[in-house]
Amino acid sequence: MSTVNTMRAISQDVLGGPEVLEEVEVERPTPRANEVLVRVRAAGVNPTDWKHRATGGFLGEPPFVLGWDVSGVVEAVGIGVARFKPGDEVFGMLSYPYGHGSHAEYVTAPARAFAHKPASIDHTQAGALPLVSLTAWQALVEYADVRAGQRVLIHAAAGGVGHVAVQIAKARGAYVIGTASAAKHDFLREIGVDEAIDYRETDFTEAVKDVDVVLDTLGGDTSTRSLRVLRPGGIVVSILPVGSDDLYEEAERLGVRALRMLVDSSHGGMKAIAELVDAGKLRPTIAGTFPLADAAEAHALGDTGRTAGKLVLTVD
Repeated sequence: MSTVNTMRAISQDVLGGPEVLEEVEVERPTPRANEVLVRVRAAGVNPTDWKHRATGGFLGEPPFVLGWDVSGVVEAVGIGVARFKPGDEVFGMLSYPYGHGSHAEYVTAPARAFAHKPASIDHTQAGALPLVSLTAWQALVEYADVRAGQRVLIHAAAGGVGHVAVQIAKARGAYVIGTASAAKHDFLREIGVDEAIDYRETDFTEAVKDVDVVLDTLGGDTSTRSLRVLRPGGIVVSILPVGSDDLYEEAERLGVRALRMLVDSSHGGMKAIAELVDAGKLRPTIAGTFPLADAAEAHALGDTGRTAGKLVLTVD
């Protein structure tokens, strides 16, 4: 059991499979100036979590505590925090990638990373949203400027980022085309996809044309191939930040645009997402919930790559 000065967290001492994750007792953080201490009630688990667990990624060698999604209650505020007070329900994304650590009972982060939790959803739903919704919002709205009547292609539209991106694009008035296995097409229609493509049976470059925006959640040659379906001046936004320069060279040759991005924490973005949620235009689909101690099980399910929606850890 944790004491007033400690907390439970999920950590790892080595890189590897889900079995390397273990519950540990660590020191409870204290908020510095412009930071808040949040009592975590729920925290999403994203593909970046299991990739970092296995490879170290941006974080290098363990030990480390993963997790970027947070929904919880402000426990204390540091000097200068005017936006929140103890007792406020908030949600947000810790600074990516080096602000990790939400798979724990408490976390500190700059106040600007959070917004007030939407009243219309619970902590589990709110904890599923930050990283995927900020990624989709920044890609589609801030970078691609999706507008009503535009045609938007979303790869892996049933996934964590994908299923949120569909709803954001629809809220902007776009016509949405989504790729997913045939078994997930009913789900895609439920969340608003206008046209579903079975990537296992159909080459999207032959089935789609005159697209204004492509959201690439897969990387690799999908990024470059997606350039072929764009109308002149269209854009591919890839959420995989590293890849060949061929993408930009081919985009220039075809008279279209390409952009690679990495999600960044944002109060303004979280506030916009909260407004969409409270307007009934955005809801996360929860593929599974697990108590904090069972984080390894969540990672094992995530490793299969077959879930629709989001996995969430709940913290009592």
